[in-house]
Amino acid sequence: MEMLKTIGQAWRIKEIRSKIVFTLLMLLVFRVGSNIPVPGIDRAYLAQMFSGDTGLLDLFDLFSGGAFSNFTIFALSITPYITASIIIQLLTIAFPYFERLAKEGAEGRKKMAQITRYMTVVLGFIQAIGLSVGLFRKAIVNPNFFTIAAIVVVLTAGTAFLMWLGEQINEYGIGNGISLIIFAGIIARMPSMIRGMYTQVSEGEISIVAILIFILFALAVIVGIIEIQQGTRKVPVQYAKRVVGRKMYGGQSTHIPMKVNQAGVIPVIFALSLLQFPLTITYFFPDTGFTEFITKFLSPAGNPGVWIYAALNIVLTIFFTYFYTAITFNPVEVAENMRANGGFIPGIRPGNATIEYLNRIMSRLCMVGGIFLALVATLPTIISILTPFNMAFGGTSLLIAVGVALDTMKQLENQMLMRNYQGFLK
Repeated sequence: MEMLKTIGQAWRIKEIRSKIVFTLLMLLVFRVGSNIPVPGIDRAYLAQMFSGDTGLLDLFDLFSGGAFSNFTIFALSITPYITASIIIQLLTIAFPYFERLAKEGAEGRKKMAQITRYMTVVLGFIQAIGLSVGLFRKAIVNPNFFTIAAIVVVLTAGTAFLMWLGEQINEYGIGNGISLIIFAGIIARMPSMIRGMYTQVSEGEISIVAILIFILFALAVIVGIIEIQQGTRKVPVQYAKRVVGRKMYGGQSTHIPMKVNQAGVIPVIFALSLLQFPLTITYFFPDTGFTEFITKFLSPAGNPGVWIYAALNIVLTIFFTYFYTAITFNPVEVAENMRANGGFIPGIRPGNATIEYLNRIMSRLCMVGGIFLALVATLPTIISILTPFNMAFGGTSLLIAVGVALDTMKQLENQMLMRNYQGFLK
């Protein structure tokens, strides 16, 4: 209720109301474009392609809100931009040039954003060629050079337009534009999921009691996601007093916020991509020994494949949680910045002792966050096998949707706090 009250208060302020309306209109444009089909495609063949287990393609369809399976102008969605952003983050570690840009402040971020845009277009162009020449070639009615070239241009332009749309939301709307586009795609799939459950109930495949248990389980998972996403370990930091000229600086106490789930949903996406890749390869080589082996031992639909798949998913998710957190949080840099500004952790010596202390805390938080992410990502797979519910990538969907919703509401609350309103997030 407090959340709805805060939204109501925000709506009465003209400036914030304009931002909310602009954001909703941009998301409406995204949904309209997600239903405009690419010309020259056999829709019947597309329906046949996505009638069964399509491996990694389901992950692409998740981010595109169904545009990938329908092969619309936004079929590539914003995934090339996400890939480009991750690559740029990794390059800041491997190459001094990008590391220097990351430390140059606003100008450095501006250059990195420009490089990310160019890389997004290049990756989108490559992916569009791969889809047109490879995966969807049989779905093209007249697969000549000009038809394929037109499809490649349309798909690349669609990705570039979505990138621009996200940047417009960042500048004139509320929330992170790229995240909201993914969020809108996930939410757009809910009506079809609800309709599918209604059909199962009508046909007697599942009972009302099972639906209620499923809803309670989903609510419990959402509450858990909120607690972990909001969970923070506050490491106390004390700054020593120092005299500069006639003024005294420092002496105040603060803290370093270390999130329990520092890596966000990235480890789940990496793990799923790696696990689903062999399943996607089987799509190109049906009725072979390789396909039978993968389906039996590495597929969530196989036996004992579902248990092997779940175990590998847990291990890989925890591994990528450590890996990505190590990339985004650098204890050496934090310790050096603290020492340069006269800061120290009470009871811990500056320098190597501080680095070891931060590493120890980060390791423990990664274990908790990694196990939680692994459970959220794995439980839907097991439930889909043991029950009639179809929950493909349900854990990833919930993580993204809840995380984006929390981030958007925080930004909305910040707008309210600037006008002396008290929000619902404390």
